[in-house]
Amino acid sequence: MPNIVLFSGSSHHDLSQRVADRLGLELGKVVTKKFSNQETSVEIGESVRGEDVYIIQSGCGEINDNLMELLIMINACKIASSSRVTAVIPCFPYARQDKKDKVGKNCSRAPISAKLVANMLSVAGADHIITMDLHASQIQGFFDIPVDNLYAEPAVLQWIKENIPEWRNCIIVSPDAGGAKRVTSIADRLNVEFALIHKERKKANEVDRMVLVGDVKDRVAILVDDMADTCGTICHAADKLMSAGATKVYAILTHGIFSGPALSRINNASFEAVVVTNTIPQEEKMKHCPKIQFIDISMILAEAIRRTHNGESVSYLFSHVPL
Repeated sequence: MPNIVLFSGSSHHDLSQRVADRLGLELGKVVTKKFSNQETSVEIGESVRGEDVYIIQSGCGEINDNLMELLIMINACKIASSSRVTAVIPCFPYARQDKKDKVGKNCSRAPISAKLVANMLSVAGADHIITMDLHASQIQGFFDIPVDNLYAEPAVLQWIKENIPEWRNCIIVSPDAGGAKRVTSIADRLNVEFALIHKERKKANEVDRMVLVGDVKDRVAILVDDMADTCGTICHAADKLMSAGATKVYAILTHGIFSGPALSRINNASFEAVVVTNTIPQEEKMKHCPKIQFIDISMILAEAIRRTHNGESVSYLFSHVPL
């Protein structure tokens, strides 16, 4: 693959290396550091003039620092005369702040931070965005540059078939009404039924009550969602499913954020396994929570980069990926 340079930010070097290995490339030389006043410094260690540059940086860990590092790397490559700069952002930061709140006396003054991040990426010089399982698909419309929103669904389907022997007698469950489209797609491709849980919140990250819509009795229940943060929702959902007669409960999530009390909640919940992709580093969390397993999605990202570089469509990745 000539005229291509792949850089890694500091948020998820392991994933960047996996993508580079899949593509048969070496990661480009870049040095990131902080000055004593905590300003971020980036030094690109090789020529990018006329090159097709891809920068892999996930929205995790020290999110604000990693976002600023990504913006500086994009701008550094852009003013160094690269032909195109593509930001590969496996987990898009601030994706949950995609609209104003519907309720509350201050809702009219709430920011739409996902739009702000989109503006920042464009102003920094990004020509193209590759991301995965956006929390809200309308975020693609916040950009005036091409955005490829990849899906973990092919990898999820493969994991279910290979790791759940009773998958033909399973039911796919959405932990909220907003994920209905996601679970119906997976259920249709597995030729199984689906259910959903209606939840009401008192406030952010705190669920008031849940109502199950569907029959899970004597079936393996597979909770599917795009992300889990403090895990209050999926743990309450697992308890609800077990009390409704489910034989086993799995959770499959694209982005495992696992902040605050998440790991202790998972350890105490009735999950057979909580499966996440590696859009966010999981090694340390897996040491403290043996129920967590991960699906490697580096092949999906690598194939998206290869096809983008060669001017091919990435829509093929929505239905099939040779893992």
